[in-house]
Amino acid sequence: MSEPRGPVRIALVGATGLVGRHVIDVASAGDEARIVGIARREAPLPSGARMEMFVAQPAKWGEVLEAVRPRALICALGTTWKKAGRDEAAFRSVDHDLVLATAEAAKRAGVPNMVLVSAAGADARGKGVYFRVKGETENALSRIGFKRLDILRPGLLRGERSNDRRIGERLGILAAPLIDPLLSGSWERFRSIDAALVAEAALGLAMRRAGGRFTHDNDAMRRAAREWRRIGEMESAA
Repeated sequence: MSEPRGPVRIALVGATGLVGRHVIDVASAGDEARIVGIARREAPLPSGARMEMFVAQPAKWGEVLEAVRPRALICALGTTWKKAGRDEAAFRSVDHDLVLATAEAAKRAGVPNMVLVSAAGADARGKGVYFRVKGETENALSRIGFKRLDILRPGLLRGERSNDRRIGERLGILAAPLIDPLLSGSWERFRSIDAALVAEAALGLAMRRAGGRFTHDNDAMRRAAREWRRIGEMESAA
């Protein structure tokens, strides 16, 4: 498989979240990709970020995508059940409605590839709101018609969040070294994974040319991240 040479413009929504910030860090460290961030409000960027950032209301995001014409869209949008006030409609408005509206705008703008950061356990037939909405979003995205759609299903994300203290998540991360080895079989998909690795995988997959719909668990993301690093090494050696 031949990879594109030179910086590839990739749009990113969800730039202020854990995975989004790592996408910016990883892309800024090399010359393979240039990030175009789109957000609803201004926010401090990671130190050393090399990117463009557009601030606009979601209804205008399609105009930004039309103007910049990125090669791919990475969607790391998402809220939490607690932030949504434990209200299904509020949670769905971000993790389903806003994700789909952004994807549809990208498709209209001619963006061929999309990478979605979803979650392990996503299931449209699930009983829990969180996993059910994630699964419904994945299914709806599959019908939009991207040339290539990559869905990432990471387990518990490890990494430092900015101004977002999630007590349960922090406790889970601290316990992960003990709990991860105990998760086997169908539970293995919930093992923790470094958010920086997820970001590397998202960037590498966003730049792939082959069409189709692909779902990636932790192991698949690790393989994609290794391939991304190899691309960077080849670019550095050239």
